[in-house]
Amino acid sequence: MNLQRYIFGFLILILIMSNKGINNTSGVTVYETSESGHSLQKVEKFTTSEKKIVIRLLPEEKFQTITGFGGSFTEASASLLNRLSKQNRKKILEAYFSEEGANYSLTRTHIASCDFSLNNYTYAKVENDLEMEHFTIEDDKDDLIPMIKEAQTISKDGFKIIASPWSCPPWMKDNKSYVGGKLLPEFNDAFSLYFSKYLEAYKKVGINIWGITVINEPHGNGNNWESTHFSPEEMTLFVQNHLGPKLEKDGWKDVKIFGYDQNRAGLPEWVDAMYKNETTSRYFAGTAIHWYESTYDYFAKELQYAHHKAPEKYLIETEGCVDSEIPHWQDDPWYWKKEATDWGWDWASEKEKYLHPKYAPVNRYATDMIGCLNNWVDGWVDWNMVLDRQGGPNWFKNWCVAPVIVDPEADEVYFTPLYYVMSHFSRFIRPGATRIGWKMDDPSIMCTAVENPDGTKVLIVFNPENSPKSIEIVSEGQSSYVSISPQAIQTIIIH
Repeated sequence: MNLQRYIFGFLILILIMSNKGINNTSGVTVYETSESGHSLQKVEKFTTSEKKIVIRLLPEEKFQTITGFGGSFTEASASLLNRLSKQNRKKILEAYFSEEGANYSLTRTHIASCDFSLNNYTYAKVENDLEMEHFTIEDDKDDLIPMIKEAQTISKDGFKIIASPWSCPPWMKDNKSYVGGKLLPEFNDAFSLYFSKYLEAYKKVGINIWGITVINEPHGNGNNWESTHFSPEEMTLFVQNHLGPKLEKDGWKDVKIFGYDQNRAGLPEWVDAMYKNETTSRYFAGTAIHWYESTYDYFAKELQYAHHKAPEKYLIETEGCVDSEIPHWQDDPWYWKKEATDWGWDWASEKEKYLHPKYAPVNRYATDMIGCLNNWVDGWVDWNMVLDRQGGPNWFKNWCVAPVIVDPEADEVYFTPLYYVMSHFSRFIRPGATRIGWKMDDPSIMCTAVENPDGTKVLIVFNPENSPKSIEIVSEGQSSYVSISPQAIQTIIIH
């Protein structure tokens, strides 16, 4: 008996020291994307070490309900799909919307033109058309609407759409321009009707809009492309006295209205105005935010403040991307290296430069999404789904990166590592999931956890370091042992 015990112990020791790998514990499924080459790959063998990071799930601790994850329908993306072969167009849309793909559940689109349009346009082309008698969505019918409609046919569970105007019709503004300026008070009702007409027109073509934001980036964008400026008080009064009542009167009371729609550092000022009292907050369903304030800081304090100001309201990231960069084509390693720069690298004020160091695109996505989830954000929407090798088309030449890059002339498609990072969240965390608590004894990695409506628990782990990590996952008294590669993100499903 002692000899058998000795032999068994010796074999276990050899297995550990040989580091050849151990089989995954039953009841756990692991998918990994890594700098070493995994792309949402199912992993079944793991290295092990005596030193393990312990992650303890606490399902009794419940936080926000998840609305969804996804990307944005833009004219730029839609026009590129139209230039590809039918096979590649279908390949991309299935990759984003099928159950076997990213299975996007929350999306965004623009109301009239934005910088990622082919040119400037409005749906209210006739000046002083206060009754919107000449309202038309003709500009969307060749590109944008067909892309959305085809995605609808692919998505089994469907997806929500948030729609945002970058500018009100120029004739409603004090500068009569698409770029900059403010909505004149005498056109408050006309702009409210503009939203109602948009919802009606899209419904007629079979597209139901779930939510709207009042305006994209009310602080403006340096007067570079379409924008309309609002202060927190101006937007709150517009929603309170005009937009909210108009949508309610016209039968759109179920359409969610989101305020703000810009960077997170400004959240306290905006939620203080929006949620000052029951009257100001009545028509706001939630707050929309962007990530461009920093390449690494997800502003936990500000997110916490916004949630606690209005805990029953949505808090949704409606836009984020690798901006001010021309995409690297067929170059996976670049997306893992700290070589990318954003707008602030050149243009931020000296006192804010520290927020904009060089960064690795994968790290920025993974860190921000996990950080947002751990601080009450319930939805996260990427910007363009598809761009070309230049990072457009974009009428202002404001080049950016998308998870999928295409070369329409050669009819080629490149799924960047960012596509797989997005999929780690969107495919496995489903609408209606609840974020649950966790404890971890090692701050060198990041994680977040949810319980899906079907009862499965999902743990997402990000390892930004250059060494692998062995992990013990403790859930409801049971332990599972896995490892994560260097510079990798994993989705771990506990059945």
